Amino acid sequence: MTTIPHLINGERIVEQGRTTDVFNPSTGEAIHQLGLASRATVQQAIDAAKAAFPAWRNTPPAKRAQVLFRFKQLLEQNEAVISKLISEEHGKTLEDAAGELKRGIENVEYACAAPEILKGEYSRNVGPNIDAWSDFQPLGVVAGITPFNFPAMVPLWMYPLAIACGNCFILKPSERDPSSTLLIAELLHQAGLPKGVLNVVNGDKEAVDALIEAPEVKALSFVGSTPIAEYIYTEGAKRGKRVQALGGAKNHAVLMPDADLDNAVSALMGAAYGSCGERCMAISVAVCVGDQIADALVDKIVPQIKALKVGAGTNCGLDMGPLVTAAARDKVVGYIDDGVAAGAELVVDGRGYRVAGHEDGYFVGGTLFDRVTADMRIYQEEIFGPVLCIVRVNSLEDAMQLINEHEYGNGTCIFTRDGEAARLFCDEIEVGMVGVNVPLPVPVAYHSFGGWKRSLFGDLHAYGPDGVRFYTRRKAITQRWPQRATHEAAQFAFPSNG
Repeated sequence: MTTIPHLINGERIVEQGRTTDVFNPSTGEAIHQLGLASRATVQQAIDAAKAAFPAWRNTPPAKRAQVLFRFKQLLEQNEAVISKLISEEHGKTLEDAAGELKRGIENVEYACAAPEILKGEYSRNVGPNIDAWSDFQPLGVVAGITPFNFPAMVPLWMYPLAIACGNCFILKPSERDPSSTLLIAELLHQAGLPKGVLNVVNGDKEAVDALIEAPEVKALSFVGSTPIAEYIYTEGAKRGKRVQALGGAKNHAVLMPDADLDNAVSALMGAAYGSCGERCMAISVAVCVGDQIADALVDKIVPQIKALKVGAGTNCGLDMGPLVTAAARDKVVGYIDDGVAAGAELVVDGRGYRVAGHEDGYFVGGTLFDRVTADMRIYQEEIFGPVLCIVRVNSLEDAMQLINEHEYGNGTCIFTRDGEAARLFCDEIEVGMVGVNVPLPVPVAYHSFGGWKRSLFGDLHAYGPDGVRFYTRRKAITQRWPQRATHEAAQFAFPSNG
């Protein structure tokens, strides 16, 4: 069994201490060992990043962009290899893995615009012979802690933009599926990135705490569950760090009576069951306005759920693979059990799903509950599995109140032909990312990603313009060159343009 190393100062480093197994969720087989970084290993990565920072921050943005352009080409050339690694360790289908990588590449493309996005602002003659301008300057050493569900895309939300802005980066990827993340980082070094600018340390809470506590680390980016997001935000902020911590979600899709139901069903199938529901933007609640649209939804969606093609993610032509771990599978099954006990109507039951030839895989079939109520645990909590809950309400106002009262505010959408209803929904819903007839309203790379309420801790969203603001600090400079022939007396009043 191979051991997956760290990548520190451009070199592979094999951890000599604690290890954990990496599994293929389609087979249940341990396929790699992963060294878990000690505090000393994390400090080694911090030292490498700190040493690389002075030269990298002074590298012209255009030269940084050239490295990222070459990196983009290498990602595209290695799409098949990267997708296979993702599928082997995460379980998502090859097509889904390729889609994830493409969305990550979009963020690399945005970072390639470093010379443009880092341009400051200049004002001439703000006062007599006085000019003023602002610079966007890097923070120094920054770090990212990323989740298992997008081992390629979420790291690419972070470090391409961070290093385009002149920072040096330490990445702590998920210990469940690290191979694709490591390969992608090595491709960036192949593209010409200097040693120490990007370092990858594999690990668990010990590595996370080391990053939080290290005074050299100036900012932390995180994507994962809400309890850990809150922990990282609280611990990082009290140490004076800049923190953006993206947490959990419970994303609702509102179906109005006038919705294009065929298109809505197709959208819900992909949004609820794609990637086995292991997406922070997955739709897990369909809020139907009226029994008529709810009954019609059940009639149309049940045959499609039962027809889902489920199997080993590395096989082509599938709709859904396994969950990432046995613990994740058991947790989802526990939620289904809880929903039945609470009195929800189990319309399609995905428990006990078996795939021929992969009987030890971590599979759960597509599951559908109807007549779910807001007091049920399956409604309140993020299941992170292939489970869709139908909630019935009487009006759009009731649907919006339901969503606005939920603790999470990550993503939501509405299916309707009514522009007035759509506009009211977009204006009044207390959610960070909203779709109109779009089930997964994930912003493109030149906007920014983030939720509201307990889905985000911190002031700035991920990637896009907010990412530039997060990974830089602004310096305002006011400069005066008085004419040689003049001499002015001292002024004791506060300066102004008056």
